[in-house]
Amino acid sequence: MTVLDLCEFLKPGKVPCWTDQKSLLGPTRLYFGRRHQLVKSIPLKGHAEAVCAVDAVYQSDEPDLNLLIASAASDSTVRIWSRHGSEAKCIEILQFGNGFVMDVCLSFLPGSNVPILACGGDDCKIHLFIQQNGQFQKTLILPGHEDWIRGIEWAVCGEDLFLASCAQDCLIRIWKVCTKSKQLPETEDDSIRLKENIFTVKDTDTTYAVTLESVLAGHENWVYAVHWQPSFSRDGSMQQPMRILSASMDKTVIIWEPDKESGVWLEQVRVGEVGGNTLGFFDCQFSPDGSMIIAHAFHGALHLWKQATVNKKEWTPEVVISGHFNSVEDVKWDPEGEFIISVGSDQTTRLFAPWKRKQEAEVTWHEIARPQVHGYDMRCLAMIGRFQFVSGADEKVLRVFRAPKNFIENFSNITGIPQSSDLPEGATVYGHGYEIFCVACNNSNTVIASACKASKKEHAAIILWSTTSWKKLQSLPFHNLTVTQLAFSPNDKFLLAVSRDRNWSLWRKQDSSESGPVFSCCAYTDKNTAVHSRIIWSCDWTPDSKYFITGSRDKKVIIWGQCDLSVTTEGNMLDSIKPCSTVLDAGDSVTAVGISRVLTPHGRYIVAVGLENGKIILYTWKQSGQEPALADWTTCAEMDNSQSHALAVKRLCWRHHAGRAGHNDLNSSEWLQLASCGADHCVKIFNINRFAL
Repeated sequence: MTVLDLCEFLKPGKVPCWTDQKSLLGPTRLYFGRRHQLVKSIPLKGHAEAVCAVDAVYQSDEPDLNLLIASAASDSTVRIWSRHGSEAKCIEILQFGNGFVMDVCLSFLPGSNVPILACGGDDCKIHLFIQQNGQFQKTLILPGHEDWIRGIEWAVCGEDLFLASCAQDCLIRIWKVCTKSKQLPETEDDSIRLKENIFTVKDTDTTYAVTLESVLAGHENWVYAVHWQPSFSRDGSMQQPMRILSASMDKTVIIWEPDKESGVWLEQVRVGEVGGNTLGFFDCQFSPDGSMIIAHAFHGALHLWKQATVNKKEWTPEVVISGHFNSVEDVKWDPEGEFIISVGSDQTTRLFAPWKRKQEAEVTWHEIARPQVHGYDMRCLAMIGRFQFVSGADEKVLRVFRAPKNFIENFSNITGIPQSSDLPEGATVYGHGYEIFCVACNNSNTVIASACKASKKEHAAIILWSTTSWKKLQSLPFHNLTVTQLAFSPNDKFLLAVSRDRNWSLWRKQDSSESGPVFSCCAYTDKNTAVHSRIIWSCDWTPDSKYFITGSRDKKVIIWGQCDLSVTTEGNMLDSIKPCSTVLDAGDSVTAVGISRVLTPHGRYIVAVGLENGKIILYTWKQSGQEPALADWTTCAEMDNSQSHALAVKRLCWRHHAGRAGHNDLNSSEWLQLASCGADHCVKIFNINRFAL
């Protein structure tokens, strides 16, 4: 499986271009069109509940003329859609009362162009519908399974039509559909004959028979998916051999074939997982030539196996992309910009790195480590140097992890970057009274700041921790509700906090020669000075520590500061921190903001804004005068639907310096990289042409 770039890189002088370099697992979108040409998708709206299955067949040799689509949803209906060119509409609704259809599959009756629809669901029966006079009519009900039917699929073999079904009874059943005239003649003795289910199609006046061909027993748990192997004949038409792939919750995937002599279906190949915390496989597929199989596991991972060239019975696992299977809450680059770490509500921490194979020029990203598998949903993380990080979860404590020696060695082998470290494996635990919500580390890796969920002021205090002793340094009470994000200034002189209470607070570090607290509050907003009218979700600093940015649910993005925060003299800064930009209306709730540490060639700040609708917009900004009205926002690029997150953007994180991880760019200053994560389970990495901004 490969993940293709969705756009070309644009050269200097052209309009800025977003390139979704890698989308590390998540929902799949289908677009029609040639390679590198995305055609506008057609949404099919009508179901009242979640759609769980969809299938389609072309009713003409010209694909753009007529496409017949069937979809099943948890609203107990199956909808039939017809697409003609760029228009699609619902032509029929099949009602199933209080039942649920788990899977649907369309095909055509043998020797005709009459569509046949198979539906399998929670009544343990297969319902066959035949389209006659423009309407689908229920023709047969095939009993046999003893539990919910999870998967069904048609296959054409010669002049016959076969249907494979699988269910939670751990069995696979194969059915054969053919014209009545092709059935074996009835015998006069007492030999066993298969039961025939007969039906006649009025439009063609043809009689068909459906018989149970075989029952496959081999799985020890629910069978979730069954698929026939596709193949192509010499003339380009599609034919399907008698070969079946099945996936089960027993952690195995099986290839079935009929014996050449007896015709009895037998298990030919079994692959899967042994041990671990996986709960089995949801789905599986053959590659077009049948030389590879891929399976989708319960915890979101993809598993790939390839057939050996010599011994056809031998299948070996291959490298494949993987990722989170729930909302990704936070993502961070390592200080050197060679890998990223993400945490999610799937209770895991995952490390992704680029891998450049010696024989291939393309750099691909892969999950190379899962340093933390937790019992609580993960919420946030911060890097403490290159091979140490701190993570926060709903368990109310922070955990600090250091990379073990074997990881350092594996990382070096995969990325080709030499490393020397004798770090031991270890973890340190410290915490709050409630679920951890955000954490940040200063740039000198000496202080950790953290905050937890809070509905009262006493619980909303920020806590500072030492990274040498892991002891509590200070508590910073100010906010009345949960602090949503923390950010140290690049020069480590300030700590910024934003909160659900719609305000921000700025804390200044005291000189080591001074007595008193490590940090003291030097500026803040309140109900009289606040600009944001809703929750402030995110914040960040400009690389020179002069300004900071806030983004809120009220759709506003604002840059704050004074002439130069980094050279502030002693005294009260309360009245000197004001908006330095005009209020930017992002068009939707702002859930994430990030400022690049590298400026444009013209000296402008590069700002990425993530929205609740999944979009990411790129701006540049530079203060063009002392008055806020003269501030200058410029929109550079907006991610299109094919590259957007499907749900809210949770975090944006720029690579600390120019260049692309895993690449030996001749001109590294040309490219910037931005990592994003979202509630759609995705982690995305974008290449951005700096000279096009």
